[in-house]
Amino acid sequence: MSFPEQGAEAVRYSLAARRLHWIVAAFVICQLPLGLYMVARGQATNFDAATGSLYSLHKLLGFTLLWLVVLRVLVRLGRGAPPPVATLTPFERIASLTVHYALYALLLVVPVLGWAGISAYPALDIFGLFNLPAILPPDQPLANRILGVHGLLALLLGLLVLLHVAAALRHRFVKHDGVMRRMWPPG
Repeated sequence: MSFPEQGAEAVRYSLAARRLHWIVAAFVICQLPLGLYMVARGQATNFDAATGSLYSLHKLLGFTLLWLVVLRVLVRLGRGAPPPVATLTPFERIASLTVHYALYALLLVVPVLGWAGISAYPALDIFGLFNLPAILPPDQPLANRILGVHGLLALLLGLLVLLHVAAALRHRFVKHDGVMRRMWPPG
């Protein structure tokens, strides 16, 4: 897909950054509804085998996501980001930085809290094949508090993702300033 926009010559993110961005996006798009569904299903079915498999999948994807985000942060720190496009207003620059930093923080904190929660529960088993390493000793009341915060922050992450997507679409279809092209998939 081509982007015949003003500012389309704007510097793009590195290929590694673009690939990691879209891989992480795919994981988040899967994780949020999966997490909501598995919790609701667990409450409705009194946690049957299928629900256990959903939890295993969520834990495995979350653990993988954490390390993908760590890699994404390292790429960002190592390669930096292109300079902001000239068409951004001061408010847009501040909003962009704020949302990006919040996304990075939540993309790290939410999986770590999930891992801490399943460690304290303890529920580290993945499909009966292996266990994730524990990072906290067993303590179910602590696990419930941690997993409650994990869920709330995951919802906040989802809201920020929607804001991020809305801003990208605004730049593409309203401002036509090339901002979205900078992170468009590799190609």
